Amino acid sequence: MKGQQRYLFGLFVLATIPTLVALSFAGCNKRTATSIPNVVVPPPDTLPTLAKLNYLALGDSYTIGQSVAVDSRFPHQAVAILNSRGYRLNEPQYIAQTGWTTGALLNAIQTQNPTANYDVVSLLIGVNNQYQQRSQEEYRQQFSSCLQQAIRLAGNRKNRVFVLSIPDYSITPFARNADTAKIAREIDEFNRINKEITMAAGIVYIDITPGSREGRTDASLIAGDGLHPSGKEYAKWAALLADAMAPVLR
Repeated sequence: MKGQQRYLFGLFVLATIPTLVALSFAGCNKRTATSIPNVVVPPPDTLPTLAKLNYLALGDSYTIGQSVAVDSRFPHQAVAILNSRGYRLNEPQYIAQTGWTTGALLNAIQTQNPTANYDVVSLLIGVNNQYQQRSQEEYRQQFSSCLQQAIRLAGNRKNRVFVLSIPDYSITPFARNADTAKIAREIDEFNRINKEITMAAGIVYIDITPGSREGRTDASLIAGDGLHPSGKEYAKWAALLADAMAPVLR
């Protein structure tokens, strides 16, 4: 009997040796391992990063920043403000050109046919309709079409579209010898149209017109050409635009 007990004990010891070795190895791993088994952690340079957002700016000379540097344009400054707050936006893309009316902008959108996948879209158009004395009825119809295009280009997300009012150039040296009261009155009339259409569509409307009139007493708000806004004036628009964009980009 004693011999049988010794035999069984020996079998027990032999059977437990692999388990003890495994436990000892596992204990060593706990002290030295830096990753969880079966989980592969890529090196830092291959970790995914959040995609940057795309911004399309539609308009005319005010959008393209006639007579100022690229980094003084209001869309560029708005992106700079947002990126400084931790957002990630690419440099703005533009469909805008000096002298464009609503009709010209519509034609350019049709010709360029951009993909409708922008995260945010801004629209500022109409001063050349007023300057060329085009009818307000035409402006109403074409501005409505411009706004619909802006919505489409934002992926049909109305909360990603932002309309800016037309600034008042009657206060500039360029208009000094013109009927400035008439210009200001007509700018207000065109703005009533674009605001009405924008608000009816449920789109954010940013009224920059009162601030643009500060150029009457502050020459630093007007660019060197005596007509267009300076980078300082554009900075005011950019701040308003960035504040409006920020909530939908969170």
